[in-house]
Amino acid sequence: MGAAIQQGGGRRRRRGRSRARPMSEINVTPFVDVMLVLLIIFMVAAPLMTVGVPVELPKTAASALPGDDEEPLTVTITATGAIQIQTTDTPADQLVAKLRAIAVERDSDRVFLRADGSVSYEVVMQVLGALNAGGFSNVGLVTDTGGPTLDKPEE
Repeated sequence: MGAAIQQGGGRRRRRGRSRARPMSEINVTPFVDVMLVLLIIFMVAAPLMTVGVPVELPKTAASALPGDDEEPLTVTITATGAIQIQTTDTPADQLVAKLRAIAVERDSDRVFLRADGSVSYEVVMQVLGALNAGGFSNVGLVTDTGGPTLDKPEE
């Protein structure tokens, strides 16, 4: 009966395997964290990017118009009767000339008219006529939703 002889003391040393192998997987957790922070920032900042002229819009039951690719042109009539294109004050006698200059540069003839509820119908119609003379025939009247309806449901 022979005894088995082990050489090297029973331990084999593996060369090259004792070092840590590089990790081949991508850690997505930091990427997701950054994306969630950016999402929150844009959700908070998006409402602040709207045109900010303070106007008390009349309430109607009309639904919203579909959006456009181009930033909409907005003409506002304030409670005092001042006329603004976007946020720039414009005198009434220069309105048609400025609208014609803007119409040349724009692809769309769509314009949104915002008028304070206390402004007279005559002033709104004069501005509508100026919009038409300035080259804008696609006019949307901006209102707040949730107003009264003319078709009362039967009880």
